[in-house]
Amino acid sequence: MALIVQKYGGTSVGSAERIKNVARRVAKWHEAGHQVVVVVSAMSGETNRLIALAKEIQPLPDPRELDVVASTGEQVTIGLLSMALLALGHKARSYTGAQVAIRTNSAFTKARIESIDADRLKADLAQGVIPVVAGFQGVDAPGNITTLGRGGSDTSGVALAAALQADECQIYTDVDGVYTTDPRIVPEARRLDTITFEEMLEMASLGSKVLQIRSVEFAGKYKVRLRVLSSLTPWDLPLEQESRSGTLITFEEDENMEQAVVSGIAFARDEAKIIVVGVPDRPGIAYQILSAVGEANIEVDMILQNQSVAGFTDFTFTVGRGDYARALDILKSTVQAHIGAKEILGDPKVCKVSIVGMGMRSHAGVASKMFRTLSEEGINIQMISTSEIKVSVVIDEKYMELAVRSLHKAFDLDQNA
Repeated sequence: MALIVQKYGGTSVGSAERIKNVARRVAKWHEAGHQVVVVVSAMSGETNRLIALAKEIQPLPDPRELDVVASTGEQVTIGLLSMALLALGHKARSYTGAQVAIRTNSAFTKARIESIDADRLKADLAQGVIPVVAGFQGVDAPGNITTLGRGGSDTSGVALAAALQADECQIYTDVDGVYTTDPRIVPEARRLDTITFEEMLEMASLGSKVLQIRSVEFAGKYKVRLRVLSSLTPWDLPLEQESRSGTLITFEEDENMEQAVVSGIAFARDEAKIIVVGVPDRPGIAYQILSAVGEANIEVDMILQNQSVAGFTDFTFTVGRGDYARALDILKSTVQAHIGAKEILGDPKVCKVSIVGMGMRSHAGVASKMFRTLSEEGINIQMISTSEIKVSVVIDEKYMELAVRSLHKAFDLDQNA
């Protein structure tokens, strides 16, 4: 008997019939003798609908009240799924994040989990009850409802698995695993049977939408065995077959096989580039530029500082496209005059394309092969960032799909490779 945490995304619970199928799948695992905790998202499209409704009332919704509204989507799902399990003859009980006591900080709309009190869930499991928990949400110290940001239900699932010391956390979604890249861009993309946590962490941080990056961080930190599966496969597949399907996210030291040089191609479409031109080249200047942006809760990604010429340099960095206008405004209104920069420029139509692979640690020439491939397609590289297992470039957005397809082929990631 194993303790399994299963997380189901919005598409998986997108209709009453799909919720019934989730209940049948959960019941299958429970009837096989496993203890199961279920974490669910809001029904597909529901969170967007709630946020749009809030914006009709208040164009820039108050973050605390927005969390109150947005968190109700999951509350509907946990109630419906618990009903579906009860209808199948299984004991089930629904819980909001606050009822479980998923404690977070007070950063509304993008809160971080600080602790989880799993005693209530453990008591349920001991009595044969299936707890159904609302993902994406928690409660801060003063008792306010908080949400964890887009994809936060993945983090809820992995965090609960860590708190319960579960044998496996299964992330059920609308894809059947982790692919070498998005099959919608490259139809020849292959599903990976396994991928290391380090590779998955890079893929998630670089734009892969399969898992939220914080869920992978949690899994790696607490050694949670993580598997990505499809909820759209028939619910009555033999348990033995289902338990070995999808993609297992594992630890490098557990794998004896030689790693592929490049395991996947990730991309982020919604990027924007900001250039602070003519910055005095003196100690602390990077802090003065980025601290103002950071205090506005805007995440900075790639950073490039040019070589100083006559005591001045250019400072370039990227942010999410949704934060672009706000970041520009902050720099022009509060930073430019203070630091003596000549000009603030920006480009909201760039993207980031990355190659990721553990094998890059032991193979030379990977970056040059990437640059040559892009050069042969006439794609200009604007910024470069590297680590031991990835190389990322910023390019013009219009070349993104061409770049991904070309790199996927160049590194032999196609189905027929």
